[in-house]
Amino acid sequence: MASIFTRIINGEIPCYKVAENQDFIAFLDINPLTEGHTLIVPKIEEDYIFDLDDETLGKMMAFAKTVAAKIKEVTACKRVAIAVLGMEVPHAHMHLIPMNSEGDVDFKKARPEISKEQFQALVEKLAL
Repeated sequence: MASIFTRIINGEIPCYKVAENQDFIAFLDINPLTEGHTLIVPKIEEDYIFDLDDETLGKMMAFAKTVAAKIKEVTACKRVAIAVLGMEVPHAHMHLIPMNSEGDVDFKKARPEISKEQFQALVEKLAL
């Protein structure tokens, strides 16, 4: 069965896409830690990020670097954190999280409420 990320990649489930190329897609996390929290997902369905071949992993980091630069510019955060958890969805991915303090990357904290209109406005600013 295809993962939810594969279904997003295939256009079966909508997302707030900010970037895409032939190998990867970047879209806003719908349950973000901070505004601008973005997921980087390879289009190949691999469960564990470190099972990706070296070339794909390297390209994924380069793609993430481009997206992170845009996130930093748009959100005016101090840094963009990268987190690799991968337990909630069996499809390799990384989180890019705008942060001004380490507390911004606490996955147990309350999440901000962001409306569809706010998500769409953010997509328009972040789109590459």
